[in-house]
Amino acid sequence: MTVARTLTAVRRTLLTLLGLQIGFAVALSLVDSYRRRGKRPKPFPVTGPRTVPVGDGEITTYTFGRDLYDDMLAAIDGAKKQILFETYIWKGDEIGWKFKTALTAAADRGVDVHCIYDGFANMVVSPAFKRFSPKLKVLRYPVWTAGLRFWNLRGYGRNHRKMLVVDEEVGFLGGYNVGSAYATEWRDTHVRITGPGVWDMKRAFADFWNLNRRHRIRRNDRPLLLETASDWDPQIRIHKNIPRQWSFPIRSMYLEAISRASRNVWLTTAYFLPDQDFVDCLADAARRGVDVRILLPLKSNHVVADWISRGYFGQLLAAGVRILRFKDAMVHAKTATIDGSWATVGTANIDRLSLQGNYEVNLEVIDPAFAEVMEDVFRTDEANCLELTLSEWEARDLNRKFTENFLAPLRPLL
Repeated sequence: MTVARTLTAVRRTLLTLLGLQIGFAVALSLVDSYRRRGKRPKPFPVTGPRTVPVGDGEITTYTFGRDLYDDMLAAIDGAKKQILFETYIWKGDEIGWKFKTALTAAADRGVDVHCIYDGFANMVVSPAFKRFSPKLKVLRYPVWTAGLRFWNLRGYGRNHRKMLVVDEEVGFLGGYNVGSAYATEWRDTHVRITGPGVWDMKRAFADFWNLNRRHRIRRNDRPLLLETASDWDPQIRIHKNIPRQWSFPIRSMYLEAISRASRNVWLTTAYFLPDQDFVDCLADAARRGVDVRILLPLKSNHVVADWISRGYFGQLLAAGVRILRFKDAMVHAKTATIDGSWATVGTANIDRLSLQGNYEVNLEVIDPAFAEVMEDVFRTDEANCLELTLSEWEARDLNRKFTENFLAPLRPLL
């Protein structure tokens, strides 16, 4: 009887502690949201679109949303056969309407248009915006996908991908969602690719569509069929996280590349909440003399993620990793470049949700010219950063240390 009472008391204590941690996190978020009201991000340096040949195609890099949206809309307006459009957030604002109008016009002129957006990410978007022409084939990935099988972890992943494929000729992929704020106020990275890699992007879209098409109202739609790729490009690979199949290759891609690094690892991410093995991989690279730099937002749009991520800073700084904090605006890019030859651009952050939970897609490129572009982008961003030093970190006050440690148990949730 005593043992049973003890176990009950322990469970209640743990649940109470978890409740306090979640309540504290909610309070932090509310306070931060109140403080941000009316504040506008300051201008930040960007690099203009740059195009380099890679294999049998080209890759264009974008670091400013307005440039990207102009080219995406131009591609939609020029579509002749098919458009595959997928986004995590699709705002019902000026930019969101531009995309909706362009996609609808394409469908009206006979183009086969498929659209995917995430229901949870767009819960606050007006229902009127989410009413589409019947000529558009739209898949709203539902807020709840696990059904009655609450224990099925494969059913909890969000669709965090952002892609556009037009006529099998051109594809766009990266961190940009669709909305007016992202056009000028957020620093993100996207790429436009041509050549054989576009077919892999189309297959990534089709795989998700066919896997989840049961969520569409018109269930009699045929699956999205594909022809077999005629060419392979050994310099470009598309990696897809598919939680329903328990497949998460993007994390493995990062770990393999970092483990092979001999000169530099320059990594940019919006949210940094890795597992311990990922932290150890970065620290080991720094200890063997690799120039490891992690570029993060000084203040992201999720204050709780900021606090929790700081729990890793001590061991990374002690190992020689440099931590750079982007100031005055939100950096939302998910990129890395290694040894002047390897690079990745995609939708996956360095956190548990992206690397081991959500549907994500990343482009992996092995090409010196593209790696040079990504290094130039990193240097431009670095010029707008404040570096965190080990002495500064160790001198932080007790309030900060308490908050970091108190919120640390919430790491598995993010």
